[in-house]
Amino acid sequence: MAKLLLKLQRYFRRKPVRFFTLLALYLAAGSLVFLHSGFSGEPTVPGSPRSPAAAEGPGLPYLGVMQLSRGFKAAATMPAGGRRHGPWFKSTSKEPSDRGKSRDNGGPRSRALRGRSGREKEEDRARYIGCYEDNTRQRTLRGMSFFDYKKMTVFRCQDNCAERGYLYAGLEFGAECYCGHKIQASNASESECNMECKGERSNTCGGINRLSIYRLELAQESARRYGSAIFRGCFRRPENVSIALPASQLMLNMSVDKCVDFCTEKEFPLAALAGTTCRCGFPSTLFPLHEREDEQLCAHKCAAEEFESCGSADFLLVYQTQVQDNRCMDRRFLPSRAKQLVALASFPGAGNTWARHLIELATGFYTGSYYFDGSLYNKGFKGERDHWRSGRTICIKTHESGQKEIESFDSAILLIRNPYKALMAEFNRKYGGHIGFAAHAHWKGKEWPEFVANYAPWWATHTLDWLRYGKKVLVVHFEDLKRDLFVQLQRMVALLGVTACEDRLLCVEGQKDGNFKRSGLRKLEYDPYTAEMRKAISGYIRTVDAALKLRNLSGVPEDYYPR
Repeated sequence: MAKLLLKLQRYFRRKPVRFFTLLALYLAAGSLVFLHSGFSGEPTVPGSPRSPAAAEGPGLPYLGVMQLSRGFKAAATMPAGGRRHGPWFKSTSKEPSDRGKSRDNGGPRSRALRGRSGREKEEDRARYIGCYEDNTRQRTLRGMSFFDYKKMTVFRCQDNCAERGYLYAGLEFGAECYCGHKIQASNASESECNMECKGERSNTCGGINRLSIYRLELAQESARRYGSAIFRGCFRRPENVSIALPASQLMLNMSVDKCVDFCTEKEFPLAALAGTTCRCGFPSTLFPLHEREDEQLCAHKCAAEEFESCGSADFLLVYQTQVQDNRCMDRRFLPSRAKQLVALASFPGAGNTWARHLIELATGFYTGSYYFDGSLYNKGFKGERDHWRSGRTICIKTHESGQKEIESFDSAILLIRNPYKALMAEFNRKYGGHIGFAAHAHWKGKEWPEFVANYAPWWATHTLDWLRYGKKVLVVHFEDLKRDLFVQLQRMVALLGVTACEDRLLCVEGQKDGNFKRSGLRKLEYDPYTAEMRKAISGYIRTVDAALKLRNLSGVPEDYYPR
């Protein structure tokens, strides 16, 4: 072997060009192998394009060959930031000319039953409302539409409509998706929605000239975006409108774009369209945006845009602009050492980080943590570096559940969340970060079953321990905080002993999502819980429900059942 190496060394000394040529070929081959391995895995950058093979995972939907139709103007003529549109929409999408007959796999009734079971799984993000007639000349849903004749699923249609801020998603002919704010057709028989989805044979995607329509729960408030603005709803004109909305301008050629741009220039977070008048202001006690009216009361066409709605003198169509409401953005440490330690206790995945964000905005003081998370510190939680006993923060985040740890606190806000959602949120955090998502391989591998087996019992014992050993415990359900943020935040702030003015809490409502809340639009296309898992978790829910009622508290919310 030594002789062979010596001969090679002498050979390459005599012919160095060949040596360097072989070395270059070796390095080039290694680089190609490295590049291939880098592209063969699943992309880790959020929002990056995905291959068809990866489309079955929980990432962004793979749309395949599709047609997008907005029905306003050609994409080339649209401004870079996109357009903002009100409830008036019109689609120019055309129906395929070669429609065939649906395959009979067990008959229409069996497919309808399978579709209904699939709809039950979708109810967290959407609610199925029925089968409706459709017409190629006069569409039932007149917003955006797209077709995918290979991979259309109920989830993909719902997700794309919700992401664009529509209220309804409808599927037709097994492969067509239509979005809209208003259903403009009559009901049809359920048996007429009898075509399987092209990418999901177990579910129903309408029929020939028939739409399976869902109302999107995610297309509410912060999810209903129109370009850079957020649609807040239709509201009755406040009594002292000139005080509630101090800036105004007459616009004979009114449009959503013009009013939003005017209020943005004037640095107001709210733009209110009142027919031919654009009004700007802040959410306040005079105009709290708590009592929505039927959107049809605001459905008066804009003078400059036929397919937009501009409200009226009595009913205002309100949008939130990109201007930040600074009335609740100032934060600092407590001016003097806190006399009591207040815990913000929750099971992991129950929304503790989001609750901290809300509390800091509502009180103006930083929150602390029993732990240290550098990523949260870098995102603005400046109390993260303080020792949890420093007394400089308004409350302390903790996931601890032992008697000794619980008794270290003088009082606590106990945040409880539906265990099915909390477990999935914590699993996403563990494998994808605070606002990221676990990869498809983690859900399908051994990690998920092991995680549920270890963490599901802890969900119950965590609540039971805090109810048993906590000195003064305020129970707040995550679902109630989402549903009625203003009232629940008032309860939390009262326990913290801070007086927060009503205008500041209204400001928090407008800034509630921040950068610390995981997007609800990206969800699994299947239920990861097995029958055995659901049986065990249902038992834990009953145990916690009984413990809450034993202490004269309201039990767990109804949406924890049935499962």
